[in-house]
Parts: sequence; C-alpha cells; structure tokens
Amino acid sequence: MTEVATSAMSDQLLVIIDPVARRTDGESVRIAKDVLSAGAATKVCLPDGPEEFARALQRRGSRRPVVIGDDRALVRAVSLLHRRRELAGSVLAVVPVGTSLGLASALGVPTSAVSAARAVLEGAERRLDLLVDDSDGVVLGALRIPPVPLGRAGAAVARAPWLRTCQSLVRTLVPVRPARVASAPAPGPARLRVEVDGSTLVDLGQPVEGVSVTPGGSGAAEVEVRPLSVGAAAAPLRAQGRTVTVSGTDFRYHSDAGVSGPVRTRTWRVREGAWGLMLPGGITPPAR
Repeated sequence: MTEVATSAMSDQLLVIIDPVARRTDGESVRIAKDVLSAGAATKVCLPDGPEEFARALQRRGSRRPVVIGDDRALVRAVSLLHRRRELAGSVLAVVPVGTSLGLASALGVPTSAVSAARAVLEGAERRLDLLVDDSDGVVLGALRIPPVPLGRAGAAVARAPWLRTCQSLVRTLVPVRPARVASAPAPGPARLRVEVDGSTLVDLGQPVEGVSVTPGGSGAAEVEVRPLSVGAAAAPLRAQGRTVTVSGTDFRYHSDAGVSGPVRTRTWRVREGAWGLMLPGGITPPAR
C-alpha cells in the first residue's frame, strides 16, 4: 500500500483509492485526487486489496475518510466501520468511480468526479438510515428478493431430461414399455412469510413475485410485497416498520452491490441516522 501526504489549505482527509477504480478509470481518479488535494490536506492511500483497504480505514486517526471507488467500495467502508462500532462517529465521503455507481447516485452523490470531489470539500453531512440484519450485515439502499426461488425445482427439471434420455436408450435395446415418469414441476413464485414489526404482511399460502425493503429515511423501512397475479393484476401490499423478518423456502436477496444467501430466515432492523455521508450542500438524498 502506497501513502502520499499532500499539504493544502484546510480540513484533513484520508483519501482511499480502491484498486478497482484505479484499473477501471485512472483519469477520473487523477482528477478527483487533484481537486481534493487542492482544497484540503490529504493523505492518499493506494491499497492493493480488501485487507489493506481495511487497515487504511482503521488507521485514519482524526482524518475524514474519502473513498474513491464504486458501490462495492462504499459498502465495504460502511461495513468495516459498522463492525468496529465506529460508524456513528464517522462521516464518510465518496467519489464514485467505476462501473457500478447506482447506489451512490441513489444516495444523492454526484457521479461526476469533479462534482463529487467538490461535494467532499464544500458539501454538508447528511445522516442516513441503515438496515442491519441478524448476521450483522448492512444494507445502505434497497434490498430485493427476486421472484423465482433457487432450490430443488431446477434440479428436478434437470433430472427429468436425464431420465427421458435413459428411457430412450432402453427402448432401443429392450422392446418393453418403460414406466411413465411424472414431469418435474417448473420453478414457480416464492412462498415467503413477511412480518413487519411482528405483524404478518403476507404468509406462506400466498405466492409472491417479489419483495423489496428500503430505508425510508424517517426511522422506518418501507416494505412492498408483490403477490402473484392470476388474471387481473394483484395490488402490491405495503407497510412501514422498524423490523422486517422474511422466512420460508430458501431465498437469495439482492442488496446494494451484491447478492446474499440462500437463507431460510433473515431479520432486518432500521438504525435511524446510523451513518453520515457528505452530499452537495442543500441537497437531501432522493426518495428510493
């Protein structure tokens, strides 16, 4: 890991440049670093991987951390500070560089390197809600459970063609009528129980096409369940609450820049104003 100290006018910044950003768009990294160095006293860190990234963040001292990287780098920084129980006392800033920038944009961070760097120097701290699950994982933006479950159905479909192939071979060798094999069921909609603050929003008997949970910005999560439509479109089921539990058949969920699972149950709790992010002055994060 390379560290370069630069004297400038005000503030103390620890600029951590994610290696993926350096490989993906070196020009944007250079522009962001130049703008930050011109407006503040910066210490630039060039970690070669996640372990060095974590050490740099841990040794930041009184410097304000600035991450130059994509959504995964931002999530990594928030996760590390959360696990060290240092998130509440920290204010993060990010200059989005890379190919996955949807989360940063949804949070209100400019995706231009120059504009984002200026927001680091001239913007204002905004306290944002966070979803924390029962395995101590964090979700900054929306999480979604896809409509098609992953599990036994796909394997059953694969087994059925294999059996049919074997039957065809037997018919060519032995003139007997093979036993009829029942066709395997195709993958279908998820069957999940969704509970919000202890009240059941949907139960296992109602197939669903998808579930989304989003920090609402007011200490409560916004939950939407889309029931399976039969004939006329079914209206989404919506609720708000501080605790959301999803259980049922094995499911995966998409959150921020990754996919987690499979799990059979997971509980998320809202931490109101759990983390601070530098955003352009006077701008609040857009509704997600």
